[in-house]
Amino acid sequence: MNIDFEKNDGLVPAVIQDAETRAVLMLGYMNEAAYQKTVESGMVTFFSRSKQRLWTKGEESGNVLLLADIKADCDGDTLLVRAYPKGPTCHTGTDTCWKEDNRPHFGFLSELEGVIARRKEEGGKDSYVASLFGKGINKIAQKVGEEAVEVVIEAKDNDKDLFLNESADLLFHYLILLQAKGYTLEDVIKILKDRHRK
Repeated sequence: MNIDFEKNDGLVPAVIQDAETRAVLMLGYMNEAAYQKTVESGMVTFFSRSKQRLWTKGEESGNVLLLADIKADCDGDTLLVRAYPKGPTCHTGTDTCWKEDNRPHFGFLSELEGVIARRKEEGGKDSYVASLFGKGINKIAQKVGEEAVEVVIEAKDNDKDLFLNESADLLFHYLILLQAKGYTLEDVIKILKDRHRK
């Protein structure tokens, strides 16, 4: 990997990202010695501009960043460091330096889970989701079963739009069922990850 340590007085910005959640945790700076120590020790190390020395993240707090991998950008003057945080990353005690929770996010599906949770909480006659929750677990489970059967039926035909629409219906109702049981997509993905590691 070609890293241009000649720019910016020998320092390159290092964007730290959680290797699992993909959340951006912090920004630090590395010189060549910090980069080498990070690679050799497996613990993310920076050059501290205020202390004017190498500084391994968590050397005092214990909240270290265990190295997963490092990539340089197209110009070789910025690093993307993926790491596994052990504890909060920010010195203020928050998960990230932007005061965001470092939780898994599954893009639009996480947003949809949030909408479902709000509709469940708020209720209301005009909400299809709220009405399903009002009818109870048996009705929600029945809807998942119905949508699954419809996906199987459409899978046997060649109508792409019908198949994808039924698939969307199944996924939507499955997310409702998960919440009705007190779980989230994160719980299911954790099991899949554990199986994958075996």
